[in-house]
Amino acid sequence: MMEEETKNVEQSDLSPLDQLREAWERMPHDERMDAFIRLPRSDAEDLFLNFSPIDQAEIIAQLPSLQKRSWIRLLAPDDAADLMQVLAIELRYEALALLDEQTRREVTALLAYEEDVAGGLMNSRYFRLRPEMSVDEAIRYLRAQARTTSETIYYAYVLDHEQKLLGAISFRELFIAQPQKIVKDVMQTDLVTIPEEMDQEEVSRRFSQHSLHALPVIDKEGQMKGIVTVDDVVDVVKEEATEDMQKLGGVAALDAPYLQTSLPAMIRKRAGWLTILFVGEMFTATAMGFYEKQIEQTLALALFIPLIISSGGNSGSQASTLIIRAIALGEVQLRDWWKILLRELSSGFFLGLILGSIGLLRIIFWPTRDALYGEHYFLIGTAVACSVGGVVLWGAICGSMLPLILSRLGFDPASASAPFVATLVDVTGLVIYFTVASSILHGVLL
Repeated sequence: MMEEETKNVEQSDLSPLDQLREAWERMPHDERMDAFIRLPRSDAEDLFLNFSPIDQAEIIAQLPSLQKRSWIRLLAPDDAADLMQVLAIELRYEALALLDEQTRREVTALLAYEEDVAGGLMNSRYFRLRPEMSVDEAIRYLRAQARTTSETIYYAYVLDHEQKLLGAISFRELFIAQPQKIVKDVMQTDLVTIPEEMDQEEVSRRFSQHSLHALPVIDKEGQMKGIVTVDDVVDVVKEEATEDMQKLGGVAALDAPYLQTSLPAMIRKRAGWLTILFVGEMFTATAMGFYEKQIEQTLALALFIPLIISSGGNSGSQASTLIIRAIALGEVQLRDWWKILLRELSSGFFLGLILGSIGLLRIIFWPTRDALYGEHYFLIGTAVACSVGGVVLWGAICGSMLPLILSRLGFDPASASAPFVATLVDVTGLVIYFTVASSILHGVLL
């Protein structure tokens, strides 16, 4: 009760804008627009500019035609392009027609790029300088450009007459330089650039490697096409992390936030993987049927089937999660497969040794061991311990290698989700278990 009162007090201290921002995702769609239009224009603009393209599209779709123009023209070209990509086709053409001619050309050029490459992320508006300008001229020129450049900019880029990138200079460096100096004498020429077709995940990795606020995007001829800023990359990191988490859970990536995804779409996204996993688990019954004779002769073996399956699945899930994340962060490459294999062989062996030893001790020192396992409990414990060790080792190998194999084949490594690896190891784990048990108990119980 006290916690609820404290929460209510904290919420009451928030401004109407902050309250709406906090509650937006939980609000029914029919209430959102009413709350949005009740905000003062300045607060509504602030909220609108910080919305995702999906939320912006929801607002635009419900606005009267006469009001759409002012809201769409608030957006920078790259943000406007993101909005166009999620609008319905009939609204997209209407929205494009509401832009001024220059912005429309810029947005149309951005829409030619795929959404998940650098060209689709970039803003075509940035500060440009000529190399022969003096520092004093450059400052005056930048002041004039600032009126039409809406993106937050940290650097000015020096281009030649063919729009090829020659160098860059930060505002700080420009302001502290002597006024009579020439731009080409104070600019930095050792630049980190982004090819226009670079995947957005690699773009975010390049930002993290160099700790820069903005990076220039260039084409194959070295002509500068635009810039990608760090705030764009934050959205990319969130999007990629969300997609990977969903795939790791055995779900196809959702195209919208959870509460905004329709029930039919949610079922489609989940049914595919569940069906594949279900069919895969059917082979578990097939494997058990193959070893039906051994199970009938030694019922004690059936008691440890869940233990064997879960141990291998858990080991494989751990390994796949670690490797998928390492690939996403650029910590490992495909050429490192043998290093990964050696590491997982060692890890899997010792992890299997630990779990197998625990299983053996559990059987040996269990108070009712004779009633449960009979006089040959030690042999059964040995079979279980060796099987656990082998299955854990096999799970580690499968979990670590499968993401690399998928990546080599051109698929998303995150598709090697934990449920998928666990299902694979479940079936093969049973084969390992009964093969080991048959070898150890042959001539005694089998």
